Amino acid sequence: MALRVPKAELTTELRESLIKQFGAVPEPLEVTWHNPGVAETSMGLGGQVGAWDSVDEGLKSYAHMAVAAQVGCGWCLDIGYFQAANRNLDVAKASQVPRWRESEVFTPLERDVLEYAEAMTNTPPTVSDELSASLLDRLGPAALVELTVFISFSNFATRSNNALGIESQGFSAECEIPLAACPQSPEKSGVASTV
Repeated sequence: MALRVPKAELTTELRESLIKQFGAVPEPLEVTWHNPGVAETSMGLGGQVGAWDSVDEGLKSYAHMAVAAQVGCGWCLDIGYFQAANRNLDVAKASQVPRWRESEVFTPLERDVLEYAEAMTNTPPTVSDELSASLLDRLGPAALVELTVFISFSNFATRSNNALGIESQGFSAECEIPLAACPQSPEKSGVASTV
């Protein structure tokens, strides 16, 4: 897939700041910069969402990567894994998110969070009362609200990137452990299998 909207020219200051932060300029910003208001609002919202702290950072990281794997956003899966490594999360576990159902590394709570992320991403959403009640019991109301809105934001980002043709930039290549490929199954046909 190729970019469906060409990259816009960023200011030198912004470009240098992003390279300092990420080692490269993130393509989603280069593409959305054609409309700086949209780009700045998306970046600002992403920063605010990232600052919420009622839910364990690992759970949110796994949830975002599960959404990315399901939607087929190689860029989000790539950057999500890179960020997990840079936040000192369990990289061996994070590497298994694309194949979480087959992997034995996740706790029951992590599995429920991954299932919740996928259920929210399904069209139409398939969140069950039982799963929601189980998460509410273990996380509490503030954390469940945060997790739900965090997953919604992840859907916003992954679906936007996917529709714009934005693919992996290779951020995860810096990680010591390779990111697992997404399993191929009838219900996931058309989803990118690797980043």
